[in-house]
Amino acid sequence: MSSPTYSLLGLWPVINRWKSLVLGALLLAMVVSAVVALMLPNIYKSTTVFYPTNPQTTDPDRIVSEGGKLELGGRTEDLDRVITIGESQPVAEQIIKRFKLHEHYKSGPVGNDGADQAALDEFAGNLKIVHNDRDAIELTFEDKDKILAARIANALVQSIDSVNQQLTLANRRKVLELYAQRRSFLEREYKATYDSLIAGRRRYGIYGLTLESRYLAKEIIETEEELRRAEGEGNSSKAAGLRRALRGLTKTDGGNIFNLESYSAGFDQISTLFARFTDLQNRLISARSAYETARVGISGRISSIYVVQEAYPATKKSKPVRWLVVASAVLITFALSVAFITLLELYRGNLSMGRTR
Repeated sequence: MSSPTYSLLGLWPVINRWKSLVLGALLLAMVVSAVVALMLPNIYKSTTVFYPTNPQTTDPDRIVSEGGKLELGGRTEDLDRVITIGESQPVAEQIIKRFKLHEHYKSGPVGNDGADQAALDEFAGNLKIVHNDRDAIELTFEDKDKILAARIANALVQSIDSVNQQLTLANRRKVLELYAQRRSFLEREYKATYDSLIAGRRRYGIYGLTLESRYLAKEIIETEEELRRAEGEGNSSKAAGLRRALRGLTKTDGGNIFNLESYSAGFDQISTLFARFTDLQNRLISARSAYETARVGISGRISSIYVVQEAYPATKKSKPVRWLVVASAVLITFALSVAFITLLELYRGNLSMGRTR
């Protein structure tokens, strides 16, 4: 004996027989869903739109030293980096702490693992960051408080900007320390070389006068010529004075500060010290300039994003759509009711067939 078949058209008689139950279920679903929909809080969303800039063009060191200019970055890596930062847990925890969202979400006390995770989950559910078709970033935040939603959206942009700068310029303080160490090292070497140069000049009598060696040679030649002339004339007293003068010009123990023996002994050393002193002086000037430029650069904060539109409080709610809630509940109830009464009819039909046999 063949089993009975059923079709969609065959459901109408079944529904008609159980219409009281179906209508009652639909009416109950409508009333309950309407009450629930009315109890649901209004949710508002605020959206901010911004472009990330090329991180290389926001480096203050390059702007100060090279005269660079800001460039909007539509590169994939820039967009991905900004979205990753915005969805990161440190940024979320910072915003949750700043706006006391544990209390706002009623998730529990701060420091409790379950409460912290609940606040993070609700925060992440209310946040949406997407890359739109114009290579801009759209950041949307939803909340029951429309003013709070706008404030959080704008604060998120600021946090993203701050973290992005830290990522881009993470090593600048270390670089500044290297500049400071180089400057200190050159200052010590400069002072030591300067002291050595002064000591050498005092010891050897070489002070860097123009044509110093030429004047010394001229005096020696002239004094020696006068000595020979005095000796030839038999003027012993004059010759003795000229000998002493000649000794003073040629010997260290002759009494003259500037003499040929000291000059010859110290010329190479003083020349080397003076060359090193000049080199250190130039390097020290450059090191001081580089340190000052780096210090000015690290104290400056240049935004790494360009905000096209700030977030403003919404003028109307984004959800819930209350009529849709009611309509969905009614449709689902109707489908479940039809399924229930169909299964019930099948069960009764099978039961009747069994009794007939």
